[in-house]
Amino acid sequence: MTDQGARGFDPAGTERHDDERLGTEPPGAERLGAERLSTRETAALLGVKPETVYAYVSRGQLSSVRAPGGRGSTFDADEVRALARRTGRREAVPAGGADLVFRTGVTLIDQDRYYYRGVDAAELALNHSYEEVVEWLWTGRLKPGVRFSAPAQALTAARQAVAALPEHSGTTDRLRVAVVAASAADPLRFDLSPTSVLGAARGLIPTLVEALHPATPVTDAPGVAGPGGEGSGGAGPGDRDLGSASTAGDDGPGIAARLWPALTSRPADAASLAALDTALALLIDHDLAASTLAVRVAASAHAHPYAVVSAGLGVLEGPLHGAASGLAHRMLREVVERGSAAPVVAEHLRAGRRVPGLGHRLYSGEDPRARVLFTLLEDMPEAAPALAAARDVASTAARHVPLHANIDLALAVLSVSTGMSAEAGETVFAVARTAGWIAHALEEYAERPLRLRPRGQYTGPPPPQALPAPAPSAAPSSPPSSPTSVPSSRADGSGSAR
Repeated sequence: MTDQGARGFDPAGTERHDDERLGTEPPGAERLGAERLSTRETAALLGVKPETVYAYVSRGQLSSVRAPGGRGSTFDADEVRALARRTGRREAVPAGGADLVFRTGVTLIDQDRYYYRGVDAAELALNHSYEEVVEWLWTGRLKPGVRFSAPAQALTAARQAVAALPEHSGTTDRLRVAVVAASAADPLRFDLSPTSVLGAARGLIPTLVEALHPATPVTDAPGVAGPGGEGSGGAGPGDRDLGSASTAGDDGPGIAARLWPALTSRPADAASLAALDTALALLIDHDLAASTLAVRVAASAHAHPYAVVSAGLGVLEGPLHGAASGLAHRMLREVVERGSAAPVVAEHLRAGRRVPGLGHRLYSGEDPRARVLFTLLEDMPEAAPALAAARDVASTAARHVPLHANIDLALAVLSVSTGMSAEAGETVFAVARTAGWIAHALEEYAERPLRLRPRGQYTGPPPPQALPAPAPSAAPSSPPSSPTSVPSSRADGSGSAR
């Protein structure tokens, strides 16, 4: 890990990787099926201006042929592709103006394993705490024992905003509101320098976690310190109350220990906290998931880090993304109660539903995140029934189609066995992934602004169309037949108001 720090990727995480390593072609390579390319297409593929294309021709690096009709030149597609490989240019802008392939130095998924900055993510999660992995991912520096602290003003604002929500509000609702409140408490949130973004991020993650707890005096909260140190009254008007990453002395429990009481009323033992902390580290990033793509789009518009995280949380709330762990939790709890996976799996399939917690489009075998978490759950005696139920689900569903457990099923084992609610997995996911979203935002801030602006393919009626005609007015309702008539108490005459 120290070797990674010596490689010199900057705090913005903009370390470059060869596209060959990621298994992709240069941007625009999909257009190489054509025999000849225009000057504009060639420039887009090489990532240069049209003038530079002709400079390549004058230096003998490209050959050109006059286009039919004498307007412009055309270039051999294979020759252009070879030049792109030789020059290593990866800055192409497709004709629509939007990048279709993202360069990222955060996560690589390859051959049923995944890596943070080239290091096996599962090994990182097993050997280091969530905060240690996050700080290393952001800065390239491993800081043993690092702790993140929540700014006093941000935490107060977040707790007050969360307390004002309706009682039935879900955890994701509370997290989204807490992000907005913390943002409003940070007057320097529009400073997108890496130092400022990381300062905000180090404060935001513990703020989200502690905002889920009932309000307590901020200066008494573990790991919370104002800018003047522990017990400080917070920042004054106009000052920025930054979160911090500290390794000096005992700065209270880590993120996992602070998150635990927000998930369950049961006390945590060492094995349970280790499982939760490892789950957080495993979930920091997973390439360009839907929420991460939304984050990159927001960051491309130079949205501040709080708005970027809000974009991720908005997508995470979709039933096909963050809610998947809740579906797995409910299914697993039913399997435990009924003592067999067979009837539960059968009912899902009969209803036309997929069996939750199984399969992942990026892995042909078992999700490596699930494999690691299952190993830790084996050290928790209270997890034995849920763990056996999960294995029963996987083996029952795989009788005809080879399916493997994914991280949602592993999170469900953790949540069911520790008395957590069905939404606990989504909460763990959201807190953990906030760090990954920040890493992607830092990369995107270093890119060309607004590069993620695709062009729509219009499918409506061709212009010109006639102006729309006014809609016909509704017919007036007929009056009662006589002033003395008594209306029925229901519109359908059955006795009560509708």
